[in-house]
Amino acid sequence: MSVKEEIHEQIVNALKEAKFPIKTPDELFNALPDGSNTKCKSGNVVLKASDAGKVLSADDFPFETSEDVASTIVNKTGL
Repeated sequence: MSVKEEIHEQIVNALKEAKFPIKTPDELFNALPDGSNTKCKSGNVVLKASDAGKVLSADDFPFETSEDVASTIVNKTGL
């Protein structure tokens, strides 16, 4: 599994209890187990939710599924 696939899967799993749609960055952070401190790791790559939040824009919201969130984050961070 590639780094991109591993991080994607971890984001989806981190949001398994989230209620959708998620309309704002604050709602997204609140849906994560450790909020903005939530980390996804693959090999030497560590992606913190706070770092992912920096690449998201208002146009990315609302998110309808955890798959949408994960795909957007991994694509915008260039993983």
